[in-house]
Amino acid sequence: MAAESAGAIDPMSQFSVNPVVGADWTLFGHNIAFTNSAAFMLVILGVLWVFMLGGMKRQLVPGRWQAAVETMTDFVANMIEANIGPKGKKFTPYVFSLFMFILCANLIGLFPLAVIPGLHAFTVTSHITVTGVLAIMSFSIVLIVGFWKHGLHFFSLFVPHGTPFILIPLIFLIELVSFLVRPFSLGLRLFVAMTAGHILLDVFASFVIQGLNSGGAIGPVVSLLSFVMIVGVSALEILVAAIQAYVFALLTSLYLNDAINLH
Repeated sequence: MAAESAGAIDPMSQFSVNPVVGADWTLFGHNIAFTNSAAFMLVILGVLWVFMLGGMKRQLVPGRWQAAVETMTDFVANMIEANIGPKGKKFTPYVFSLFMFILCANLIGLFPLAVIPGLHAFTVTSHITVTGVLAIMSFSIVLIVGFWKHGLHFFSLFVPHGTPFILIPLIFLIELVSFLVRPFSLGLRLFVAMTAGHILLDVFASFVIQGLNSGGAIGPVVSLLSFVMIVGVSALEILVAAIQAYVFALLTSLYLNDAINLH
């Protein structure tokens, strides 16, 4: 959050990608500074690495840490089994990595680091460049698996069983467009959900500050109500963070099911 002279908060400043080191670093005319976005991606990867260390102990009677890791891996494995079947087992590591990265990115972005001067949590999934790359990765894997496994027969995915012959060209076109829209909707859904929630939090935070600075009897009331809304929205954002990670992983597994089983 960036407080301005009037005590207002710019809700969009939290999404700015700023250099941490190497602001003047260039390569072939392109700036390659190490940014806050890259820094938080490394933080996310570090958190995931530490978290997974607890699941590698392989104790006969698992502790809480190992149990938490096994719970998450079983959750994703069961989702893959339910949506793809035994053939989808080989994709469990990818979907698990996708789910955990998005979940950690969403949750870390909610940490109230701004209480420490000079620090501010950065939500990497609030940038379409990040969510778009994740979506393109999943969509590319679907295409590669589909054509590798079925060849040109993969196009039969766009013609549902029982389609009247005269309607095949129209249905094929509609299904093809719907299929090609998938990576856009996959990336946009996560991007919009995370961006909207963080903007809402900053807007209510601005109301708290402006209410305290306005004076009069109504100002503290507005501030108190806004603070209550911040608490409620924060709780909702934690839920949204988990749901969006699940939805992204779920849709990826469903798209993989189409590529593998042509359903």
